[in-house]
Amino acid sequence: MAYVTIPKDLSRVQSKILFGLTKRQVICFGAAAMVGVPLFFLVKPSLGTTTSALCMILVMLPFFLFAMYEKNGQPLEVFLGYLIQNKFFRPKVRVYQTNNLYSALMRQHALEREVKKIVFQN
Repeated sequence: MAYVTIPKDLSRVQSKILFGLTKRQVICFGAAAMVGVPLFFLVKPSLGTTTSALCMILVMLPFFLFAMYEKNGQPLEVFLGYLIQNKFFRPKVRVYQTNNLYSALMRQHALEREVKKIVFQN
């Protein structure tokens, strides 16, 4: 009798398209193959087999990372976008600010008294 594991959280289940890979993985692996394999054959006569294989691996590595890496349910490009925002666009020191309702009401009351004083003075 075959044993099949059933995941407890069905929201994390992804549909598999080809060879147990998701559509995202198939596209990224296909793009990696379309870029890496021709590079290997173009560079092989001048650099040799070992060096061209290493170049092919280095060129294909980002495609594999985009296909497989996932952190907290987010793919690599979303994670990198948040990382770039955090490092370059957001302020380094965040100022702690509270929105105290009582102090806002007291400022509003003081402003209203000042307006009344100006209005009734004339």
